[in-house]
Amino acid sequence: MSRKGNRSLAFVIATCGYVGLLPVAPGTFGTLAALPLAYALSWTGSPLIVGFVLALLIVMGIWAAGMVEEMSGRIDPSLVVVDEVVGFLVTVAFLPPLPLLYLAGFLLFRLLDITKPPPARWAEKFPGGLGIMADDLVAGLYGNLILRFGLHWFADAR
Repeated sequence: MSRKGNRSLAFVIATCGYVGLLPVAPGTFGTLAALPLAYALSWTGSPLIVGFVLALLIVMGIWAAGMVEEMSGRIDPSLVVVDEVVGFLVTVAFLPPLPLLYLAGFLLFRLLDITKPPPARWAEKFPGGLGIMADDLVAGLYGNLILRFGLHWFADAR
């Protein structure tokens, strides 16, 4: 693939099919764009498929986000939303596809992504695409653990 082709592919991946170009709240819309994929992955019932898709998206996201950051000349440009997509997928990974759980996961992930509790704030300091992706992966991991705790707590409360 030519350099121009690589850049075009990176742009499509990083913006998640141009969702990142929306003029208002691109991160929120990027997270919303992840909902159908998260739901479909959970219905496969296969942790292997979920893990494979997550790993593939993480690697592709790091590459694409880094390319777009380099092309734009800006650090962590807001048009890159693949990090939000992957972060939300991590938030709901290996959890049941319950609408209320996904709503809680959406709100929780956005809160964690915006507030960046440690070590998320530190993780974003990695260079290039890794830094763009790392803070959202940490936020997603925190979100997943909080949702698991909530499911366990509510199950015990019955």
